[in-house]
Amino acid sequence: MANIINLDRVSKGYGAAGQLLTDVSLGLDDDARIGIVGLNGAGKSTLLRLLAKSEEPDSGRVTHRRDVRVATLPQTFDLAAEATVRDVVLGTAWLAEGMGAEHEWAGDAGVRAILDGLGMGYLGLETPVGPMSGGERRRVALAALLVRESDLLILDEPTNHLDVAGVDWLARHLVTRRGSLIVVTHDRWFLDAVCTATWEVVDEQVHAYEGGYAAWILTRAERQRVAAVTESRRQNLLRKEIAWLRRGPPARTSKPQFRIDAANALIADVPPVRDQVSLQRLATSRLGKQVYDLENVTLHAGPKTILDGLTWQVGPGDRFAILGANGAGKTTLLRLLAGLTRPEGGRLNTGSTVRAAFLSQELKELPGDLRLLEAVEEVAKRVKMGDRELSAGQLAEVFGFTDKRIWTPVSDLSGGERRRLQLLRLLAAEPNVLLLDEPTNDLDTDTLAALEDLLDSWPGTMIVASHDRYLVERVTDTAYGMFGDGRLVHLPGGIEEYLARTAARAGSGEPQTYGVREEAPAAASGLSAGELRQARKDLARLERQLAKLEERSAKINEKLAEHGSDYDKIMELDAQLKAVQQERADVEEAWLELAEQVPGN
Repeated sequence: MANIINLDRVSKGYGAAGQLLTDVSLGLDDDARIGIVGLNGAGKSTLLRLLAKSEEPDSGRVTHRRDVRVATLPQTFDLAAEATVRDVVLGTAWLAEGMGAEHEWAGDAGVRAILDGLGMGYLGLETPVGPMSGGERRRVALAALLVRESDLLILDEPTNHLDVAGVDWLARHLVTRRGSLIVVTHDRWFLDAVCTATWEVVDEQVHAYEGGYAAWILTRAERQRVAAVTESRRQNLLRKEIAWLRRGPPARTSKPQFRIDAANALIADVPPVRDQVSLQRLATSRLGKQVYDLENVTLHAGPKTILDGLTWQVGPGDRFAILGANGAGKTTLLRLLAGLTRPEGGRLNTGSTVRAAFLSQELKELPGDLRLLEAVEEVAKRVKMGDRELSAGQLAEVFGFTDKRIWTPVSDLSGGERRRLQLLRLLAAEPNVLLLDEPTNDLDTDTLAALEDLLDSWPGTMIVASHDRYLVERVTDTAYGMFGDGRLVHLPGGIEEYLARTAARAGSGEPQTYGVREEAPAAASGLSAGELRQARKDLARLERQLAKLEERSAKINEKLAEHGSDYDKIMELDAQLKAVQQERADVEEAWLELAEQVPGN
């Protein structure tokens, strides 16, 4: 199989940033799908520019096969304000490196299919790009690459500004696309779904691994074990990540088959990712019984209806994911819970012990005159995280800040480092409720794993709005969807159910414009408005009860495994298990009966 690109002893560095790559030699096949991973600032984007020949190496050589067509989506680019969607996608208003002029084979129907997949179906082809947001302009530029044929497609953070459905569509599209692919992304689910090999940029070198993100984690940990690496904290973190990959929820596909024996040996004594019973008990002691209680709440964002008569309860220890397309109202809902806005109708009751921390998508003002460690100690010098107590320096280390980096002035930090510091300061304040709006923005995969490990042992209520499928499945237990109709829909099937519902709505021709609410008046259910509110409260209560019964059932099964040779104990535990299963069946039946009376369930 012929290589289309070769790097021969390539080195590259920049004055202030220092040396990034040294004597790197690589080859790229004509059907490879490569995911590039590494810490922020390691040189991933630099490697992409070298591969595309948009930048020359300091030494060494980059060679392309004759007539190879390379299409690139960089992190930053310019589009003419007067250009239309048609100009950008089909014309010459913006072209990737190595691409030709207008491609007549890509007609309007093909463009529309791609725009729909990227969540831009509401755009007309004559819509000017000037008034668009940065995220919309980036998706239009991505569409311009996808309608063209190329031998190599290079994408730098392509999932930024895509919702869960958009990421899912892009993954399926790229898997069936002809040609090679190189992608830099922090989206680990995307890496697993799309890539057949992984390149890790670390210590000025590029190490190649077989398989996607999961296989890379397994191989990296195994190599560290064989080499007797002494970094125990990093090793333990990798082992916990492997435990998650091997024991993750059923919705996760393509679990790694690579080096399974080694993986099982590594995780033999690793406990479950999260002790839900203990965390629930701790959360209740910190929060009491009430966190948030929304009764018939109505809320708008400009002309859009975000919430229309919503009744919803959030209890101590709940870990909820909020899923929805861009503009569905996820941020507006979090701002309401954070107390930054007030409902226009109905009531929001917040527990008296609630201390909420809201991580917004915007970088809040940070003390630029302080050094990083001082900025953390300004909030707290020691922080209690579950059963662990960490110093400000130890907490900074969890977030990837080395001993040298903690003395860097805040004003000199990169965007990704500022994002990490923002989250670090929030956690240092020891809140008991976390409201996280796209917390994975600008974080590399190692920092994300460390953050998830920290959140696993965090005892409190957590509500996360994120398009990062991996994070959602890892740190939350229950999913809710916002589909632009003023409702918050419980999704027992998690992200898979959200994608199915989104596809069904699109296939049925339902209007996707946000702010259009489906007709579901209380009278249609035969219940008064007051009865409907009570029914929704009862549904939420039954759902929490079901979750607790599932936890009890899991605990009893664990004890059955422990007492395999004790006949009397097994008989006792078996009786307990049957009682829990019967109670669960009764609660499920009650839930089903009530759900039939409540619109939208």
